[in-house]
Amino acid sequence: MRTHRQAFTLIETMVALGIMVLIASLAWSTMAGTAQMREYLTTEDEITRAGQTAIDRLSRELSLAYLTEHTAAVNTYRTVFIGRDDGDADTIWFASRAHRRAYRGARESDASELTIFTEKDPEVPSLLALLHRESPRVDHEPARSGAVLPLATGVTRFDLRYLEGKSGDWLDEWDSTSVDHLNRLPRAIQIVLTLMGPDPDDEDDLVGHTWVRTVLVESAEPLTRSLLAGDGSGGAGSLQNMGGRP
Repeated sequence: MRTHRQAFTLIETMVALGIMVLIASLAWSTMAGTAQMREYLTTEDEITRAGQTAIDRLSRELSLAYLTEHTAAVNTYRTVFIGRDDGDADTIWFASRAHRRAYRGARESDASELTIFTEKDPEVPSLLALLHRESPRVDHEPARSGAVLPLATGVTRFDLRYLEGKSGDWLDEWDSTSVDHLNRLPRAIQIVLTLMGPDPDDEDDLVGHTWVRTVLVESAEPLTRSLLAGDGSGGAGSLQNMGGRP
């Protein structure tokens, strides 16, 4: 008995090819979307870790800021705490006891001079890079020498405010060499840091990621309590009034 083999007609072949092309297109679209989402999540995670690391380091160093008390002593130095307001790109110079030795047994103390400032981001000139200068040698020149390393890139805002312990007011600048704040530290410092990251809805656009933190300065004088504060739950000098603008 002879078996007759029936071949595909041209129409059937074209339909089969069309179905295969459709399946391939759907598979490619799914893979492309997955890859794009994975790239976005990776970048988002990098920005989150960069911002969190920067804000944690700044918080620790600012909380341990200090000033030398006996400025008139012979063969001594004078530390400063100076915060300059430059809109959304502030600069600060200060001495801190937050230094960590990079090498075991290094002849270094926990004290160092620090400068936190911004410059144009070399990769994206329209954005800023937050830079960290640290010198393990504390002297009368707080803005010189030391190693400069980036804290964060893609910055659009680095804003600092300072809590005056006597009045309870938030100030945009602080200068421990001035008459108003002579050899005094702010009671607290508010840090606002904004980094730019990819927009999940538009791959050609960027969105801001903002961190806000208020740090108590351990060596600063305590807040002056208002006579009307009672048990400290209110008044101009209350710690509950330390909130600020984001």
